[in-house]
Amino acid sequence: MAGHIAMVDNRSYPMSVDLSLPVVTATMVGERDRLTFLPRLFGAHFVRGEALVYDWMQRLCADYIGGYWEFFKLSNGGGYLAPRCAGPLRLSHADNYFEGELSPDAAGIVVSLFALCQLANMSRSETITNGYYALRQFAKDHPE
Repeated sequence: MAGHIAMVDNRSYPMSVDLSLPVVTATMVGERDRLTFLPRLFGAHFVRGEALVYDWMQRLCADYIGGYWEFFKLSNGGGYLAPRCAGPLRLSHADNYFEGELSPDAAGIVVSLFALCQLANMSRSETITNGYYALRQFAKDHPE
């Protein structure tokens, strides 16, 4: 929605994400579209963005040892990555006292949000900031 401002490190950035969408849906990215997904989500910082997602998973999930990740595009223009694995993942974040089990999908949303937030602060990119808010909009209605 025009007129929204994102605050990152006490600086304001205009947002072009429509925050008035009632329901945001996720669609798994097909094999032939995977190569364009990361540049769309992270812009010019797509290599660093992907690495940050995997790094956050290693930080928050002691049992994580790598693997294949699915990509999801959101109907509001955002997206996220989620590990393809069975069963719940145990995540723990000492700084906010969270510890619990999440589905691979929910864990992917969490680590994608952490990565987008960190990258937005590092890059000051409007694309990445918008991606963070688009994913946050989706996450607030996620069942977990």
